[in-house]
Amino acid sequence: MSSETKIETNPEKIGVYICYCGGNISDHVAVEAVRDRAEKIPGVSVARTNMFMCSDPGQELIMEDLRDGIVDRIVVASCAPSLHEMTFRSAISRAGKNPYIYEHANIREQVSWVHHGEKATDKATLLVSAATAKAGLLKPLEPIRMDARRHATVIGGGVAGLRAAKDLADRGIEVVLIEKSPFLGGQTAKLDRIAPTGDRAADLISDLAGQVLQDDSITVHTCANIENFDGYVGNFKLGVKKQSAQTKAQEILTQLKASGKKPVIVLATGFKSYAPYHGEYGYGEFKEVITLPELIRILAKNNTENRCLKIGGRNIRHLAMIHCVGSRKIPGVHPEDESGNLNEYCSRTCCSATLNAANIIRETYPETQIFQFYRDIRTYGRGQEELYEQASRNKVIFLRFEAQDSPEVSKNSNSDNFPLRVKVRDGLTFGEEVEAPVDLVVLATGMEPNNVSELVEMMKIPVGADRFLLEIHPKLRPVELSVAGILLAGTCQAPMDIGEACIGASAGAVKAAALLARGYVELDPFVAEVDLHRCSGTGACVEACLNEGALNLVEMEIDGKKVKRAQVAPAFCLGCGACVAVCPENAIDINGWTLKQYEAMVDMIVSDEVLA
Repeated sequence: MSSETKIETNPEKIGVYICYCGGNISDHVAVEAVRDRAEKIPGVSVARTNMFMCSDPGQELIMEDLRDGIVDRIVVASCAPSLHEMTFRSAISRAGKNPYIYEHANIREQVSWVHHGEKATDKATLLVSAATAKAGLLKPLEPIRMDARRHATVIGGGVAGLRAAKDLADRGIEVVLIEKSPFLGGQTAKLDRIAPTGDRAADLISDLAGQVLQDDSITVHTCANIENFDGYVGNFKLGVKKQSAQTKAQEILTQLKASGKKPVIVLATGFKSYAPYHGEYGYGEFKEVITLPELIRILAKNNTENRCLKIGGRNIRHLAMIHCVGSRKIPGVHPEDESGNLNEYCSRTCCSATLNAANIIRETYPETQIFQFYRDIRTYGRGQEELYEQASRNKVIFLRFEAQDSPEVSKNSNSDNFPLRVKVRDGLTFGEEVEAPVDLVVLATGMEPNNVSELVEMMKIPVGADRFLLEIHPKLRPVELSVAGILLAGTCQAPMDIGEACIGASAGAVKAAALLARGYVELDPFVAEVDLHRCSGTGACVEACLNEGALNLVEMEIDGKKVKRAQVAPAFCLGCGACVAVCPENAIDINGWTLKQYEAMVDMIVSDEVLA
């Protein structure tokens, strides 16, 4: 189309709603100028701005205009649609209108975060105009409805998995819990007392696992692994192999065929404690260097009658605890592991766990002196800061170091009967070099996600840069994955303490229950649609299809003749458009993203009218 061509006016009444985003957009885009230009676009009946369009007042602007009949198509120009698409569709539904009469223009990530000045304003205008052109061709769509029985599968039998299973069962949902190990409880079961409450981890797990095992609506399979996966929300299919705890791992006793539909899956695959590499702070070189989880297990079994902590028959007079081992690593300062990973995140729970262990030792074994070597103390959460204050009262000695000046652990050559010596440049004393002779070094190891690469591959679920499973949005959709019907629970998505893991599990359970409450689930209608009168049955679309079963050639009768035509299975369709690209007859389109809509968007972008 030439720049002189007049853009056709659409019969729809389009409303354009542009967000300041609290300055995120308006600091670089002249929002009011974009609004002035949008008002002149053919088909636009109103253009409005708001400081936060996603806020209740912003949504109300859209809803009022829809109710009053001022608009019947909506364009929102704000941040990424992945953040607020559901927000605006919901607002449109509450106004009594079809939620698919809405188009989104991303003028934050695609404009204000990468452009400045007049260029930013011009690009924002072009994106808004293109969205407006598409909105004029939008048709009301209906979601794809799939029957779903009240059933959920929880993968992982740690504290999060147990909590999610019980919460789901309490809402009248049948649950199958799958745990790969012979035991329930996960990492929590390996702990002694929980900070800051002092509760015994064994008691917490015993109580929760007991509730799960006694609930008739929960079926538990231990020693079970997911072997294959297929389907979609409302109709997932899992293949599970169950092994005997008494036999070799490779001996398969039972093959569990996942019978019936599995509407929702909750992932509670947990974490593992970071394993220091050989030589890291002397780990593996000196038997007197252990990890914090190892110390916790020792303390749980130790004799509390002595005034000095005794391990392996040796009195621990001086004990060094080193923070941030396996966490907060810095590229160029710390080495990557053998897989090329570098844990740059904070593991969140290590500081509190280390301080709690120090307090237990000081109060139980007063003749054991403790040195804590730390970069920063992060005791977040209710009751956690008190652990730090308590450690100070218990006369724990703190020494602060910089990442590039980590403590050095070496064999003690002096004749003071201490096997090791820890040397550090102490930031609390303005860089003074301090050496501490010690009997034991404890490494406060952080959290790493369990290796669930097979599940990730099978389910096509996203993973963050930190290798934890990646939710859609940490605030707006914190327990949902981009694969509809698969939800998150606990430390599979980030380092958490036990309370947070249980809260996350309950959130996942509530979301699952909401999905299943109506007896059916709804899928977005952005799927391929075939014009049977234009289709010639070449089968090119079937060959190009990226998801097996989404497209098939089916024999049917048209105009009294038996012919083969392409037929879409909506629940399997990805809406990718691969079939559209190869169809020689242009007989396929994607609902909500038709070729005519694309053409209208391009025509609007290249038109001189938009920026006039």
